[in-house]
Amino acid sequence: MPDAEPLVRFHQVTPGGRAPQRADRAAGGTLPTRAFRYCEAATTASGFGWLVFPPIGLALVWDGTEIHWTWDGADAWHPLAVAQFPGFRDRFDAAVPDGVRGFSPPLIGALPEPGLVNLWSGLFARSRPGWSLLVRPPVNLPRPAGFEVFEGLVEADRWFGPLFVNLRLTRTHAPVRFDPDLPMFQVQPIPREAYAEDALNTFPVVEGLDGMAAADWADYERSVVAPRRGGQCPVGRHATEVRRRRRTAA
Repeated sequence: MPDAEPLVRFHQVTPGGRAPQRADRAAGGTLPTRAFRYCEAATTASGFGWLVFPPIGLALVWDGTEIHWTWDGADAWHPLAVAQFPGFRDRFDAAVPDGVRGFSPPLIGALPEPGLVNLWSGLFARSRPGWSLLVRPPVNLPRPAGFEVFEGLVEADRWFGPLFVNLRLTRTHAPVRFDPDLPMFQVQPIPREAYAEDALNTFPVVEGLDGMAAADWADYERSVVAPRRGGQCPVGRHATEVRRRRRTAA
């Protein structure tokens, strides 16, 4: 449907940063070749959504009590409370309507809990009506040392504002670097009905083999048993079937 509302629309409002990009089925080339060729589950998960990058190179250091930060182009470390993207406040106030002036979103802030930080991507985001955005660590990419990303679901069709992430620093007394060319988090579109309470609270659990229906056994035979008859199991059979269905649908 070429005229359908896109699943997400990003607004990149801070200057100079790397734009979001479609997530890579090879997880940036880090997946083993065998997994990339034959494990459709891993490649589909890796390519589901968009990668988001820091809007500027920056570093944090936490001594267990206080956090200091610096950024590319700065000549010193600064105590972190709440800080703006360098030079952005004036740019924001010069461009926005009168009622919005003075309310530029901060780039980074230290949260009340020890070692927790809120970091803005430099993006605003709006999702398709009825869809939310799952903010999570990049899928199947090696985790950078020194911090963990909190996951969150944003109803970005109803709430339009800065797309940010909350981080937990896990290392003290050594700088934690955020490289502007390395993804900071991944955004995935989720239909709101997928996490509705009624949907999540309905999950039958069938106990014992006697609870399997004839259709269940027929599907098990087709998926697991049939490919292995005769002592053989074609490598990547499931991946080939899934990719064929996608080509047919396209």
